[in-house]
Amino acid sequence: MTNFAEIDCWIFDLDNTLYPASTDLFSQINVKMSNYIMNLLDVDKIAADKMRAEYWKKYGTSLAGLMQNHKVDPEDFLSTVHDIDFSALAKDPKLLSALNKLPGRKLVYTNGTVPYAREVLKYRGLLDAFDEIYGIEDADYVPKPFSKAFEIIFSKASIVHNRSVMFEDEVRNLEVPFKLGLKTILVSDIQSNKEYVTHSVKNLSDFLRQITLNPLK
Repeated sequence: MTNFAEIDCWIFDLDNTLYPASTDLFSQINVKMSNYIMNLLDVDKIAADKMRAEYWKKYGTSLAGLMQNHKVDPEDFLSTVHDIDFSALAKDPKLLSALNKLPGRKLVYTNGTVPYAREVLKYRGLLDAFDEIYGIEDADYVPKPFSKAFEIIFSKASIVHNRSVMFEDEVRNLEVPFKLGLKTILVSDIQSNKEYVTHSVKNLSDFLRQITLNPLK
């Protein structure tokens, strides 16, 4: 039985965590990233798609691989790939209500940028629910899942590890927080039995509501 009664800091990933994965914003972002790689390196779409996916797997983000191997300017890359249509995002009063009932601080920590996160949260009607937002620029462009990224952000945010919980849709991004002493929640239709996943949940709103009704659950 997991005890949430002493949790007073709630840290949320953004993409596919605070909005449904079915919204599929990344279909737009992936096209933008591949186009950027095609223009940068003069390669075709097949090669660009392959590089984008391989860099994400190896370096944590496609950007990190491009920075290391091709000296890409992160600000230029991110401003380009985040220039998308957000209209697929709908307001979520049920999630907003659940977030507002959580005791303590609520943070967003994303491998995207703060301006991108703010735009997503505005379209979801969730911006006012959060006390702080941290993006990849705040981690010196070191991405999750690497421990250095969490060390930087958790230090800046003054995170007390044993009083905090991390919500993520990417299971690999939960291993370091768990080792640091945080409770870890995987938000995904695909459940996980990894030892560093405290809970796997499909519906974030329902799970948060259960916590506030019964914090010892």
